[in-house]
Amino acid sequence: MQATLLDQALDLLVFGMGTVFVFLALLVVAINLMSRFMETYFPDAIVPDAPAPKSKPGNDTVDATTLAVIQAAIRQHRDKNARG
Repeated sequence: MQATLLDQALDLLVFGMGTVFVFLALLVVAINLMSRFMETYFPDAIVPDAPAPKSKPGNDTVDATTLAVIQAAIRQHRDKNARG
């Protein structure tokens, strides 16, 4: 009785794993074929690189109002986190 159960279990194991392996292999082949089809008939458009914007000298400064707002926000954040 034991040998028959083990034989049946082994048959079921081989059949199940074989089915999964064949399915996944076919899936990989199908995906590769679709990829080649898409690359052949619908290639990506070549987009030219945009030139880098030229920075203006002297434009790196922040005006006084913005600087004051940033400093106040940092001070408020530090005070809030120092209490907790």
